[in-house]
Amino acid sequence: MSDKIHVIGIGDDGLDAVPASVRQTIADAEVLLGTERTLALLPPTKAQRYTISTDLNQLVATLEKAGSKRTVLLLYGDPMFYGLARYVCDKLGKERFVVVPHVSSMQLAFARVMESWEEAYLTDLGKHPLDAVLEKIRSAQKVGLFTTDLCGPAEVAKALLDRHIDYFTAYVCENLGARDERVTLGTLAEIADQEFSPLNVLILIRDPDAPDRPREAVGRRLFGNPDETFLQSKPKYGLLTPSEVRAIALAQMDIASSSIVWDIGAGSGSVSIEAAQMAADGAVYAIEMDPEDHGLIRQNAGRFSVANVTAVLGRAPEACNELPDPDAVFIAGGGREVTRIAEFAYGRLRSGGRLVVNVVSIDHLAELRQTMSRHSRDVHVWMISLARGNDQLDRLAFAPLVPSFLLAVTKR
Repeated sequence: MSDKIHVIGIGDDGLDAVPASVRQTIADAEVLLGTERTLALLPPTKAQRYTISTDLNQLVATLEKAGSKRTVLLLYGDPMFYGLARYVCDKLGKERFVVVPHVSSMQLAFARVMESWEEAYLTDLGKHPLDAVLEKIRSAQKVGLFTTDLCGPAEVAKALLDRHIDYFTAYVCENLGARDERVTLGTLAEIADQEFSPLNVLILIRDPDAPDRPREAVGRRLFGNPDETFLQSKPKYGLLTPSEVRAIALAQMDIASSSIVWDIGAGSGSVSIEAAQMAADGAVYAIEMDPEDHGLIRQNAGRFSVANVTAVLGRAPEACNELPDPDAVFIAGGGREVTRIAEFAYGRLRSGGRLVVNVVSIDHLAELRQTMSRHSRDVHVWMISLARGNDQLDRLAFAPLVPSFLLAVTKR
């Protein structure tokens, strides 16, 4: 046995399934570290035993204290697959370790349900909160989840159903490799009503031909959704940013998955909702001073199942003072305040951030362009004049939309 620290993976079958050389390494160890579960699988030896906990700093300190003693860290499954091996190697240096993997419980789970896993979305809910991965699950074909005591299969199933993600067949694989191993097959609704062992892997297999959107929302797009899909107040019906203008504006905002977005003058939230779908790992703040529209933003967020929209009731720019600095800002307005608000938003933009403003008055556009050109050379302007085709009896006719203007500026 070398003076390196050996990180060895085992399963519930203990030493029976490991090679003789690995058994000898464990037998020769002077210091043994592991969880209660892994240490209980070993026969008595002369080595000092340390039970590791969730305190990873203590684990590193114990490994350092062992010094040149023959040391084995015994973990379950594959120590490099969402295991502790990567953490201790990063802390103490890869050159100090030898890693001997066992079959991962994730591999076992996919083998038990007879599914390949190379194209699956895999994650550990102990390291990534469920809210952060729901949108990735939504569009995945296969999913493998290490669950936790606080977020088990039932909790995952309920959260998916709450988001109208109901098109997966679920397998809960408990105590893999042990005598009481069990695999439970069911719909998400069935899994949501059951209890399972804390040692489990949840596999989700997308139903054939299922859409990548909630069943009730088939046809909804990432952006540019038809105007009628959004709830609108009757006095302002039809005054939301039209879908075609919205699509161009969102493209110019260049939203990334983790972007912080402000939508100032959000109305009923059409831009906010679509920005939130694009910034699935980010956050969108919809600022609106009309209480009725403020309520509609929340309703539309629920309608589209986006949880990363925060409706802010108040007048800009004052309502933005406590918000985090944005990566992208959209402003819709027709009053004289639009230039003042745009200057404020540009000042708060992060470096490289994008500001897009939609106005309908050429006078306001001219004032806005002149002002923003003093702050940046990267100012672009579009006039958008569109007409939508529709059938009138046996003829095709075009109904023009109100012309509007977009101004986009990037903060260098």
